[in-house]
Amino acid sequence: MPSATPAFDVVMLGGDIGVYALARAFHEAYGVRSTVISRIATGPVDSAVIDNVLLGIGASNDDHISELLRRGRERARHEADRADEDRVPVILLANTDGYARLFARHRAELDRYYRISLVDETTLDRIADKGRFAEACERVGVPTPLTHIEDFAGADDPDWTPSELDLPFPVVAKAAASSEHELVDYPGKKKVNFVETPHQLADLWRRVRESGFRDRFVVQELVPGDDTWMRSVTAYRDHRGVVTLMCTAQVLLEEHTPSALGNPCAMITTPFTEAMDHARSLLDHLDYRGFANFDAKVDPRDGSFRFLEVNPRIGRNNYYVTGAGANVARFIVADLIEDRSPEPVTVTNEIVYSVLPKRLLLRYITDPDLKRHVKKIMRKGIVHPLVYRAEGWRRRGYVLVAKANHVKKFMTYYPKPTESGF
Repeated sequence: MPSATPAFDVVMLGGDIGVYALARAFHEAYGVRSTVISRIATGPVDSAVIDNVLLGIGASNDDHISELLRRGRERARHEADRADEDRVPVILLANTDGYARLFARHRAELDRYYRISLVDETTLDRIADKGRFAEACERVGVPTPLTHIEDFAGADDPDWTPSELDLPFPVVAKAAASSEHELVDYPGKKKVNFVETPHQLADLWRRVRESGFRDRFVVQELVPGDDTWMRSVTAYRDHRGVVTLMCTAQVLLEEHTPSALGNPCAMITTPFTEAMDHARSLLDHLDYRGFANFDAKVDPRDGSFRFLEVNPRIGRNNYYVTGAGANVARFIVADLIEDRSPEPVTVTNEIVYSVLPKRLLLRYITDPDLKRHVKKIMRKGIVHPLVYRAEGWRRRGYVLVAKANHVKKFMTYYPKPTESGF
């Protein structure tokens, strides 16, 4: 760890590839091993740079908070006789919407033991819901697709009927709050629904209603274009209100399994100034704190951006930022440990980030110019978040199996590229 940086520890909740990418960033920058608290040990966090704490598959969110508070109290007792300057602070992080809300709900308790950079629950309510996000965008002039909100709050009433949709088909439908959608199950459940006709929409509303879902669904116009028209924006805004990090990427291919539809699995970092400006204006308007990850799409009809949603966290594929040269851990540490705003960084370096076999990825890039450019950048190497020299042979085997599984999933759910990405 650099001598100018005080000692610190890192604790995270979760077990996906995004949590591992954060742990890797801390290890690369500071040599710090992260403690990861999760229900079970998953492949990504079965790592040489992580100390896993497993609560069991049946552990609830309350169990996670109890474990955090227990560890915090134990640490406080251990350091009670130390001077303030000798106490080692602990950064607390997570990388799902549910955990972000859990932290916000228990912020007063957690602040006693941990350093957290996180939006408050009121702000979270304004942006985690995709419908309210669109409303916030409208206030500051950030463009979004035409949007319709379907509220299922009164769906227990036998006389309830869906509202009239004033959008042209096809449309895209998704739960306004993914954390609420995770609580229900129904036939054909998907993270994102491509709806071509009024009959299909009526059938979706019937299944959603019968599942007991009583929150809101967002229906939006379908912005044309395949996955390569999608853009990712990752930003960090510190507690002083300074946006210290901005990085954008063009999505090359997204996952197409029903439960993960829309998650990028390959990107190329490229600076998109207009998207950065829109993201910055929204973060400032909301007085946002911490990491934010925006999903946007370029409309091929006029080249304009359409912002779709914001994740109130760094995002599953955050290693594309670190891989492009802006180690994300440094921005957290500057804010929470060093108590300073570093010189703001706008990433301009181009890298290809991918968890896929090279041939599989190239198969789905149909634009000849883009394919040539991607191949050119690939010559510098492909950044894979799980491929890290500190890991051993077990990790190499896991990566090979994961790549093979991606081939199987694409052949099953998206065997050929389409113009719409659906």
